[in-house]
Amino acid sequence: MPAQPLPQRIVALEEHVSFPDMVERIPLAARQQAGWPSNANPHSPVREQASQLAEIGAERLRLMDEAGISVQVLSVSGPGAELLGPTEGPAFAQEYNDRLAAAIARHPGRFFGFAHLPMTNPVAAAEELARTVGTHQFRGAMLNGTTQGLFLDDPKFAPLLARAEALGVPLYLHPGVPPAPVRAAYYSNLPHELGERLSMAGFGWHAETAIHVLRLILSGTLETYPRLRFIIGHMGETLPVMMARADLTMPADQTQLPRSISQTLRDQVFITTSGIFTRPPLEAALATFGLDNILFSVDYPYAPNKPGHELLAGLQLPPADIAKLAYRNADQLLGLA
Repeated sequence: MPAQPLPQRIVALEEHVSFPDMVERIPLAARQQAGWPSNANPHSPVREQASQLAEIGAERLRLMDEAGISVQVLSVSGPGAELLGPTEGPAFAQEYNDRLAAAIARHPGRFFGFAHLPMTNPVAAAEELARTVGTHQFRGAMLNGTTQGLFLDDPKFAPLLARAEALGVPLYLHPGVPPAPVRAAYYSNLPHELGERLSMAGFGWHAETAIHVLRLILSGTLETYPRLRFIIGHMGETLPVMMARADLTMPADQTQLPRSISQTLRDQVFITTSGIFTRPPLEAALATFGLDNILFSVDYPYAPNKPGHELLAGLQLPPADIAKLAYRNADQLLGLA
């Protein structure tokens, strides 16, 4: 089947922003303890894209238009409220969200937002999610990895999970810098600062997010919140190729859960193409999660828009299927249309 022309509308929903002055307000010691790369490091992946992260205007729109991207759903990248205490975090997150909403409002129809939450205060995080959904029409929240070494299956996060389910908005589970003991055990003593790269986009981020999702299933958390939806990026964070093995090695008589791991993934987890632009991972995702659970994303500015455009343009799928991947699935899940 020949490649089909791209649809008129394309939605990308793992697209990032960061306001440098907000980052600088987080104590340097907290950023260093959490393992965030220093801006003084010329090879830092954060430094390389700092100017693009901060720009929400003409240049971002130009690059979107060149790739045919109609909409970006914006989320905060880098150090944030999760590095602040439960008293300081809520006001910081609220200011970040209000500034993000103001930037979005300057370009109606081109940008939407995911909330930035004060995860060290789960009750306040639930309230901030509700506030941003109601006041700013944010479409959910972006959560970056673990919080103080805890995954979301910890009971302390129940207020946030319950509120997201009640609001009917998804939580985008994005990787974060691994906790210090993990960095020391898995990623230390490599040359040329490759441990930092390996711990994040090189591989570690994807493995951690897959473990995070599997913990939410195996702990019974997703059975407690059966209408809660999660989004994960990077073509499923290795889960498409591991789904059958997870079912095989952790069957129902071991998990004591009513659904298999693969069924729970298909019921409650959506995946995006962010940062992965080759056909084999997409084919694995289509064969396991299914087309209705896959949404287009780029991972801008950590990945350029052009490879995302080329992935869509090269698909040999019926036009209706390309439209689902490009925008219809996102419109349905996030209520964008």
